[in-house]
Amino acid sequence: MLSEHYELIETLGTNFAIAILFVLIGLAIQDVLIKGDVPKFGRWFVWLVLFLGCAGFIAKGIIQAFWEAGL
Repeated sequence: MLSEHYELIETLGTNFAIAILFVLIGLAIQDVLIKGDVPKFGRWFVWLVLFLGCAGFIAKGIIQAFWEAGL
């Protein structure tokens, strides 16, 4: 059974690993922003860039799922 679903397990594992990586990056950025006493505008800009990176990753996954489904 494991060999039949190996590709699905691999894809899910990769997606979860990347999601955890994004969370860790977010925590590191939050720590740097707090310790660096960054102005509010700079904080908004940093979080916007981080959000756009995550949104691009999610959009890629959705597009890939639709492409592979043939829709």
